[in-house]
Amino acid sequence: MPRSDTDHDDSATIDLPDPSAGALPSSARSPYGDDAPPARPERQFEPGAIATLLVALCCVAGAVFAGRSTADFAKHLDGQVHAISCSVMPGETAQLGASGCKTAMMSPYSSVMRDQVWGGVPVALPGLALFCFLAAIAFYFTWMPGRSRRESGWLWLATLVPAATSAVFANIAANELGTFCTLCVGIYASSAGAFLFAGAAFFMAQRGEGPLPFGRWLLYCAEGVLAVAAVGYVWMAWVPSERESLKGCGTLVQRKAEPGILVSLPRNEGATPALMVIDPLCPACRAFEVRLEQSGLRPRLGRDLLLFPLDSTCNWMVKTSLHPGACAISEAILCAPAEADKVLGWAFKEQERLLALGKSDEPALRAELSKTFPAVATCLGSADAKAKVNKSLRFAVVNALPVSTPQLYVGDTRLCDEDSDLGLEFALGRLLQTASAQGADIEAEAEAPAATSPAAAALGADAGAAKAGSGADEGAAKAGDAAPKPKANVPGKPKADVPEKPKADVPEKPQADVPAKDPAPAKDDAAPGAAQEETP
Repeated sequence: MPRSDTDHDDSATIDLPDPSAGALPSSARSPYGDDAPPARPERQFEPGAIATLLVALCCVAGAVFAGRSTADFAKHLDGQVHAISCSVMPGETAQLGASGCKTAMMSPYSSVMRDQVWGGVPVALPGLALFCFLAAIAFYFTWMPGRSRRESGWLWLATLVPAATSAVFANIAANELGTFCTLCVGIYASSAGAFLFAGAAFFMAQRGEGPLPFGRWLLYCAEGVLAVAAVGYVWMAWVPSERESLKGCGTLVQRKAEPGILVSLPRNEGATPALMVIDPLCPACRAFEVRLEQSGLRPRLGRDLLLFPLDSTCNWMVKTSLHPGACAISEAILCAPAEADKVLGWAFKEQERLLALGKSDEPALRAELSKTFPAVATCLGSADAKAKVNKSLRFAVVNALPVSTPQLYVGDTRLCDEDSDLGLEFALGRLLQTASAQGADIEAEAEAPAATSPAAAALGADAGAAKAGSGADEGAAKAGDAAPKPKANVPGKPKADVPEKPKADVPEKPQADVPAKDPAPAKDDAAPGAAQEETP
């Protein structure tokens, strides 16, 4: 019989348990039983997590700026001139030539350990490693469950390292370099932002409970130090320790010049002799003088100046005056060698103004020289001063010097141009060591006697003995010849035991007054005057 829609089977009805009735029946319980793990709470964005995330993003930005700065530094390790990425905006073209980033890179503050590796280790390299480490820690703290002020406090202290370092270098850029590198400014801003957001995250986080986790903090610090050390080790292993340019780029043909051509600058005792070819109005010479002073190696050089003005007024090797007025200042230095250091320093300090004055009115430049340094007034512009400049140029021709300034010769070896910037401390230090070693060897050879082999020494001893024997025989023979012959009974000859004979200017005296051992025979001898005349 067919069933209607209203018909139903009571046996198929499922009775659901009433929650208010108490515990669930065993069939409705979890298959894990009463020991089931508690349900994981939903992850919540705790107070301060956004600030911690901003710390991580600031550190990422700092790593990008430090990485670009390190890459620019690495490109210059070949000693050539390259464009520099002096912009904080991605995609901007690199700049070639003078810029704030170029000045900062070539300064001694851009790297450390310059005397141990060519160019040194750029300070942006440990900054890159530190920013990467702090970014990773900040990302971890952002999603760390149960994060408290203890983690945020450690992160705040850690961001103080790049912030304090940036403050120091910003002060150097403002007061020492007088210019700012754009990439460096990006690093400064990233460091400051990370420090401020880390402080905000600390005050927004919850207070921690229990003892302070000093062990965990020390582990974080050790990881950061290890990251920086690892990056530095890779850099030291990658940079070549030996370069072909360390052997120098040529030597002097003739070191000695006519008197009055080379101008000696004040020097320390025991300094290594060096020749510096300069143009007093050359900007590169001024920059090289600054780098030489900053390197700390200038006191070890005993420098002589060779004036090489790149001014067509007196230099026939240049067609146009690259540095107008350089001939006049070169004459002034040669006219007063005792004041050469003062004249050169004044020319470097007033270089831009003097270049403009020399280009527009050279007589006015000469008048200012005579007024500033009265010792050169009578000599400046004279035939003697111009002849000295001409001889200086001819000395450069004799030594086949390049028509460029500056040039530095340590001993007789020229410092390569590519080693005069980033590699100055390393390359010049090597040349000074080589020159000192060569000087010590020359002095040792001059003072020490020539070494002889044992056989030669034996032959020399035999020859000396033979010579001594022959000399003794000759001496005996001469002594025999010089001995008085058996003519003691000949009158007029003094005996061997007669005392010193009277001088020729002693007047004759009677024989009785002359002391003699045997006065009786002396009366029978010839007159005393005859005997004195025969005395040689």
